[in-house]
Amino acid sequence: MNREKFEELVKEGIDAIPERFLEKLDNVDIVIEDEPNEEQIKKLKLSKHSRLLGLYEGIPQTKRGYYSGALPDKITIFKKSIEEIAFNDERVKEIVKNTVWHEIAHHFGMDEERVRRAEKRK
Repeated sequence: MNREKFEELVKEGIDAIPERFLEKLDNVDIVIEDEPNEEQIKKLKLSKHSRLLGLYEGIPQTKRGYYSGALPDKITIFKKSIEEIAFNDERVKEIVKNTVWHEIAHHFGMDEERVRRAEKRK
């Protein structure tokens, strides 16, 4: 899938988030990279065969005290990782939407266990 089409799918994933949450996104950038970089791989202790679809890096809203002048939080969506596990464009779209939701949930302070439970209820 070309980059432009993938970017559109990420935008659609963001647009699928309920407005009441989008209004509360604060100081966060959503970017697309092909794959995790070496620093991210080391930090997360990923194995060579791991597929990281998305990553939230920052200070969750629930952990922010005095919060001024901080760099933006960063949500990265990994294009090649998603494409490697999807078998068609429709599946890419579904994975992107779910990954965007998952990482935004981390921005709002949900830990991995809580996000996984919420995903099962979705």
